[in-house]
Amino acid sequence: MSTDVPEGQEPQRGASARPPRVGDSRSPVGSTLSIVLAVLAVVAGFLIIRELTDDDDADTTSPGTDTGESIPNLSLPTGATTVTGETGGAGATTTSPSAAATRSGATIAVANASGIGGSAAAMSSALTVEGYEGVGEPGNGTGEQLTASVVYYVPNDPAAQAVGQTLASDLGGVSLEPMPATRPADGGDTATATVLVMLGSDAAEKSLSELRATAVSAPAVAGGSTPSTTTGDD
Repeated sequence: MSTDVPEGQEPQRGASARPPRVGDSRSPVGSTLSIVLAVLAVVAGFLIIRELTDDDDADTTSPGTDTGESIPNLSLPTGATTVTGETGGAGATTTSPSAAATRSGATIAVANASGIGGSAAAMSSALTVEGYEGVGEPGNGTGEQLTASVVYYVPNDPAAQAVGQTLASDLGGVSLEPMPATRPADGGDTATATVLVMLGSDAAEKSLSELRATAVSAPAVAGGSTPSTTTGDD
């Protein structure tokens, strides 16, 4: 049998006798699959970025947002008041003194217990200049000379106690005590005053500004072998 084939239709050597399959290299199916994978990658990347952005937004709290955390109650210090003014603005806080100075409502007498002549009269004048009302005639101490001044006030008299507190502070923080049953002074208005200042050597011949700048110790009686009595040297 002849195996000859028509001229011009001889099979080429090495050529495959089967037709090309769909999906071979450079086929339409391969190009479409590449495009689909690329699109899926872009979509997946977009979703991942969006998820990360949402998480960041959830962790960030905008100003004024209630997070459920309690705000500590900030209390003002004792004596502090909240005022609204042009300088401080709303909510500005100022601290007022715990006790306002009181220089009226009582009668005051200064007794010289320092042994320094004229010191009680000088202190009486200084108190009047400072704004104290009801300052009477000075007197003299009837006991020992004092190295530390004392301010006495009549018990159960709120006005006398308030004036006594201010006066004790102005004298540099001297001791403030209730008036004893027997007053340690005589002369002038010492017998009727509701506030009695026993002026010791710590405050004699000193101005009120000097006394305010100096802390005065608790009252003490001057010691000595022969206690002296201050008389006639107010």
